[in-house]
Amino acid sequence: MTKEISIFKSIKKTMEKNEPCVGKASKLLIDKPSDFLFHAAYMAYSKTWDENASEEARTKLNRIMLSFSDSGSSFFYSQLNEFRVDVNPDFHGRSMIRSQKKRAWRKEEQKKARMSRHRK
Repeated sequence: MTKEISIFKSIKKTMEKNEPCVGKASKLLIDKPSDFLFHAAYMAYSKTWDENASEEARTKLNRIMLSFSDSGSSFFYSQLNEFRVDVNPDFHGRSMIRSQKKRAWRKEEQKKARMSRHRK
């Protein structure tokens, strides 16, 4: 565990040193498959990294991922959503699931089958 923390700190220090000089940001390779929460966060980061071509966005993504790896920030996904393409900003809650009884569903399916049989 301490070895991983020292690796993260060394990556962070090198990023801070190289960031003003180097214009090209590189993708962080710090995935931990044994830690589910970190692995899921890294997969979201990786997908977002691949979708964004802007160097400024990639640098910000690196900072967000490093802050998550250091402290386990609870605001990781809300910060990441700013850069994600597949997230709908209007969706804020759970969607309503419409259900029906098995008998009503079966009756509706039979009616659809009858209608489609006679349309031909």
